[in-house]
Amino acid sequence: MKTNKMKKVLIALDYDPTSQKVAEIGFAMAKSMGAEVTLLHVMVNPAMYASAYPNMGVWQIDSVNSIETIKILETGSRNFLEKAKRHLGSKSIHIVQKEGDFAQMILQTADEIKADCIVMGSHSQKWLENIVMGSVTKEVLRKTTIPMYIVPTKKKD
Repeated sequence: MKTNKMKKVLIALDYDPTSQKVAEIGFAMAKSMGAEVTLLHVMVNPAMYASAYPNMGVWQIDSVNSIETIKILETGSRNFLEKAKRHLGSKSIHIVQKEGDFAQMILQTADEIKADCIVMGSHSQKWLENIVMGSVTKEVLRKTTIPMYIVPTKKKD
């Protein structure tokens, strides 16, 4: 049986505190295979961040439609990915920011970088996230043609 070597791993991160676990596990897996790592964060809509993550402590959102607010969100996203990269301790990690539908941007980025595997967390802890986002992991899994590594992040009862 022929096995394909994983050369590129895409790790999709959101602002949930469990994203650190997803990044660490995905990075360890990629490192063990000698694979290149890309961290991805997708921004959907500034208004969604204001309602879904009102107490993030990263920034205050006054007017969700202003160009200034979008720049603040982009800077926050970049800082989030840079912090994750520093935490993982590898300067070779690539970071990518996208804006659009979560699942669509994850699939598009995986295609663009020719990823051999997508790593994502699976958590459904907040009712608002389920309403606004649906199950992103489920949608990516349904539409992808490449392997996925899903990290369960639901908190233990």
